[in-house]
Amino acid sequence: MRELLNVGFGHTVISSRIIAIVSPKSAPIKRLKEEAKNNGKLVDATSGRQTRAVVVTDSGHVVLSAVMPSTLLARLEYREEEEGVDRPEQDEDDAKK
Repeated sequence: MRELLNVGFGHTVISSRIIAIVSPKSAPIKRLKEEAKNNGKLVDATSGRQTRAVVVTDSGHVVLSAVMPSTLLARLEYREEEEGVDRPEQDEDDAKK
């Protein structure tokens, strides 16, 4: 079964297809949104609210969410912890920080 990430207001994205969760404020992300809109790959999941996060998928779809990126990341990490998903080992340098 595919695991879904709730991006707000009952909208979900398949978590294994997510490449990035970013803030919508930077110029490159604004260009990415415009390009996705022109290509028919923009999904507005904000339900009329302010866009707070942009979810980029491996299919080239761009999903707009009204939920903060940090909240989406926390939901994703919580799901991985609950399921016992193994993460790559940290480098010794990273572990010391």
